Amino acid sequence: MLFFLSKGYRVVAHDRRGHGRSEQVSEGHDMDHYAADASAVMEHLDLRNAVHIGHSTGGGQVAAYVARYGIPQGRVAKAVLVSAVPPIMISTDRYPDGLSVEVFDGFRAALAANRAQFFRDVAAGPFYGYNREGAEVSVPVIDNWWRQGMMGSAKAHYEGIKAFSETDQTDDLKAITVPTLVLHGDDDQVVPYKHAGVLQAEILPNATLKIYEGYPHGMLTTHADVLNPDLLAFVQA
Repeated sequence: MLFFLSKGYRVVAHDRRGHGRSEQVSEGHDMDHYAADASAVMEHLDLRNAVHIGHSTGGGQVAAYVARYGIPQGRVAKAVLVSAVPPIMISTDRYPDGLSVEVFDGFRAALAANRAQFFRDVAAGPFYGYNREGAEVSVPVIDNWWRQGMMGSAKAHYEGIKAFSETDQTDDLKAITVPTLVLHGDDDQVVPYKHAGVLQAEILPNATLKIYEGYPHGMLTTHADVLNPDLLAFVQA
């Protein structure tokens, strides 16, 4: 955000319901509500000609918002999906190469048993690739990811696992006609790039795909020096 502010852009971020500083509401922890909430923010601020950038689950939220609200309302110029979850993470008849639902059942069990430990383990392990041999581990980055997670609602996080793993967003991707940049690392241990970024680029009508060799899921943080200029070039193109 500071990078784009330094380039003269207005930068707006909102916390998903149940996350960060947003209200910890009981219900609505699904992609439909995530998209509707994003639309409420955009309408309230009357944002137009916006570029929406979403990472991981946020990429699913961006896809849903842009397809269902942003384009019909004429508010969106471009979109960026970074290490994003669409079209769908679990294995289905349509996408048989997806992950087993047991993987996400394991996430739910670990979160319910000890959320603090689960968030520590994810950040210290696969999220940033810190479990790879020779990785330069940043404890402050781990601590900050844990801090952000623990600010939110356990119920929102628990139910959000279903939202990001089981929502088929094929139709959302098909409806996104604005230029869309798809970025993914080929060492993403959280959202496998062949089942996400590659498929997104195939489904999107107007996509540019870039795969980063050796980059992890959290590459926006670990490789900001590379990702930020690439994002800026797309925004300015």
